[in-house]
Amino acid sequence: MLIVFSGLPGTGKTTIARELARQTGAVYLRIDVIEQAIRNAGVLAGDVGASGYGVANALALSNLQLGHRVVADCVNPVQESRAAWAATAATADVALVNIQVVCTDAQEHRRRVEARTGDIPGLTPPTWQSVSTHEYERWGQPVLTLDTASVTATEAVASIVAHTAMP
Repeated sequence: MLIVFSGLPGTGKTTIARELARQTGAVYLRIDVIEQAIRNAGVLAGDVGASGYGVANALALSNLQLGHRVVADCVNPVQESRAAWAATAATADVALVNIQVVCTDAQEHRRRVEARTGDIPGLTPPTWQSVSTHEYERWGQPVLTLDTASVTATEAVASIVAHTAMP
């Protein structure tokens, strides 16, 4: 099973995705970590573009083919990145579960973004201005949407486990 978390920074994706991976023993892939490693390697000048997503999809596929569940933690803002995850799941012949994490309380969302401290060496957390203007296309199909303005991370994980029938 490939579980892909999508949503803007500061919505709570990473908190929920990490806890889900911890509880289920899934492989955890975080785009921010991959992209910062690419920057640190110095192979690309500044903007890594879609490189992080390409690496994450390759890592996901290799782990799925070994029989592991994979949790991918990313903004996943455009149809192209979403289609790539779908192709990875199809190639591995596993179920794809798309989870969109939102925070409908704009004040709380802003507070979270502005209070963030970096947990990835070398990566500066985004500003509220960059988050509020970030490209994020609407989903063209139904996805499991979790609103962290009204559910805790623990409740969100329980909802995902129930939705996916994971033990």
